[in-house]
Amino acid sequence: MSMDAARTVFAGAANQVRMLANGEITSPDLVELYLNRIARLDGELNAFRVVRTEPARTEAAQAQHRIDAGERLPLLGVPIAIKDDVDVAGELTGWGTAAHGPVKLRDADVVRRLRDAGAIVIGKTNVPEMTIWPFTESATFGMTRNPWDHTRSPGGSSGGTAAAVAVGLAAFGLGTDGGGSIRTPATWCGLFGIKPQRDRVPLAPHDDGWQGLIVIGPITRTVEDAALFLDVTTTTPLPDGGFVAAAARRPGRLRIAFSTKSPLGLAARAGRAQRAAVTEAVTLLRSFGHDVVERTPDYAAMSGGWNVTARYLRGIYDDVATMPNPERLEPRTRTMARAGRCISDQRIAKVRASEAALARRVNANFDDADVLLTPGTASGPPRVGAFTKRGAFITFNATMRRSPFQAIFNATGQPAAVVPWGIDNMGLPTSIQLIGRPSDEATLLALSAQIEDAHPWAERRPDAS
Repeated sequence: MSMDAARTVFAGAANQVRMLANGEITSPDLVELYLNRIARLDGELNAFRVVRTEPARTEAAQAQHRIDAGERLPLLGVPIAIKDDVDVAGELTGWGTAAHGPVKLRDADVVRRLRDAGAIVIGKTNVPEMTIWPFTESATFGMTRNPWDHTRSPGGSSGGTAAAVAVGLAAFGLGTDGGGSIRTPATWCGLFGIKPQRDRVPLAPHDDGWQGLIVIGPITRTVEDAALFLDVTTTTPLPDGGFVAAAARRPGRLRIAFSTKSPLGLAARAGRAQRAAVTEAVTLLRSFGHDVVERTPDYAAMSGGWNVTARYLRGIYDDVATMPNPERLEPRTRTMARAGRCISDQRIAKVRASEAALARRVNANFDDADVLLTPGTASGPPRVGAFTKRGAFITFNATMRRSPFQAIFNATGQPAAVVPWGIDNMGLPTSIQLIGRPSDEATLLALSAQIEDAHPWAERRPDAS
C-alpha cells in the first residue's frame, strides 16, 4: 500500500469526511482501500465475522452521488465497523455463537442513526460467545488476534472492533461495554475508547442489556472521531455546540484525583507499565495547570462488586434465554447462564434498587474533583487460547484481575474513557482511564483532546498495518 493510501485509511472518520467533501478521494475508492486491506490482513487477525463487500460498494456509490450533488452529512461516505451484538439489517447478529437467530430485518437504532449520518457499514466484528469475556474467542467463529502481537488477544468483548480499527480496516468502530468491553480492547489495541453515560446512545431493540450495565460507544483513532460518533447517535441533550465542539475547547483548570489502587484490592495490583502510565500522565496534566492530587477512591468494593456481578450473571441468563438454539452454546457459557438463573426477579430488583445509594457513594469521590484518573487496565492482554480449557469461574476470576478499574462505573452509569499512553516492555499498548461525573462526557473529551495534542498516538501503528 502506498504512503498516501495508508495515510488515508488511518486518517480517521472526521478527516475522511473532509477529504471526501474536498474531492481528495471518492467514497467508492475509500471503500475499496478498506476492502483490499481486509482481504490482505484479516485472514490472520479474524477481526470481522462478516464483510459486507457488495452492499458496501453499492452504498459507497450512492454516497458519492450525494456528495457530488453537494450534500453534506457528518459521516457521508465513511466505512465503519459494527460489533456483532448490534443488529444490522440483512445480516444475522451472531453474538459469537452457533445458538444465534435468523437474519435481522431492521437496523438497531444506533446503526440507523449512523446510516442517517451517511456512514457505510463495511462489516460486523467478532465477539466472544454472548459477549461474556474480555478476550475475543469462540468455538463458532474462532480466535481474534491483537494486531500488535498475533500471539495475544485484542481484549473483549469488542475485540474484533478494536483489532479492525487498530490495523486500519475501518475508519472507526462501534463497541458495547458492560464492564469494560470498549475500554479493555481499546487499551490493548492502542486506541481511544469511551463508555458514554448510560442512555446517551440508544440500545434498542436490545434495551437494558445486562440489567442496565451495557452501553454503546465508539472505538476510534482520535478523540474527534469519538465526539463525532456521540454527536450523531445521542438521544439526550448535547453540550453547547455538540461534542465535537466540546472536544475542541480547552477544559480550563481541572481538579483531578488519581490512584493506581485497584477496586479489587490486593487481588489485582496494577503492573509496572500501567502504574508508570499514570505517573507520566500526572506530570503532563500538572504541566497543563491542572490541580492533580493522589487519592484512594471509595469504590464501595463489597456492595459495588456484588451489584456488578449480580447484574452481569443475570444479564447473561437473560441474553441466553433469547437464543433460539441454546443447546449449541459452549459449556462455559451454559455454566454462567445457570449461575444467572439463580438470581431471581426479586433479588435482581433489590440489586437494581441499590444502585442509587451505590452511585451516591462512588460519586462522592467527585465532591472536590472533576475527573478521576486510573490505569486503563492492570496488565497487558492474555495469550490467545489461554482460557480455552478453563472453566467458567476460573476464567471469570482470572480475567477480572486484568481489568479491575472499569466495571464499577457501569454500575453507576457515568462516562469513562481510555486514552492511549505508551508501549510496555512486551511491545503492547498501555492507557490511562479518565472517569467523569454523570453525563459529563464533554469534560472527558476536552481533557482527552488536550492530552492528544501534547502526547499524540494516532500515528503509532502496529507492525501488521
